[in-house]
Amino acid sequence: MEKMTYKNAVLDDYDLQAGLASINPKFGDFVTRVAGEAWGLPIIDQKTKALITIAVDVVNQDQSGQGNPFGAHIDMALKQGATREEIEELLLFMCVYAGFNKVAACFGALNEFFANRT
Repeated sequence: MEKMTYKNAVLDDYDLQAGLASINPKFGDFVTRVAGEAWGLPIIDQKTKALITIAVDVVNQDQSGQGNPFGAHIDMALKQGATREEIEELLLFMCVYAGFNKVAACFGALNEFFANRT
């Protein structure tokens, strides 16, 4: 898959915006505007922000169920140049701070994400 890095991983990714709008149009618009502003902050690069969102998903256990952001955040990180290996290392790192059981569920969801991608 060709890497598609964006200047703003929310405002420049129209597939992401369509996915958010499919949950609910007002929700999609709100998330796009608010998250787009946060993603537009200039100091932290887009790839790092994408990896941070995955770490937050680990802590919040947002990797399954309807409307979960984990898959979208994996996709976002990949589009910003992250590799599967970097995401896996992030998950291993998160074992220390979030807990092994939380990360185990995320590895399962990560494997499912990549299995469904082919």
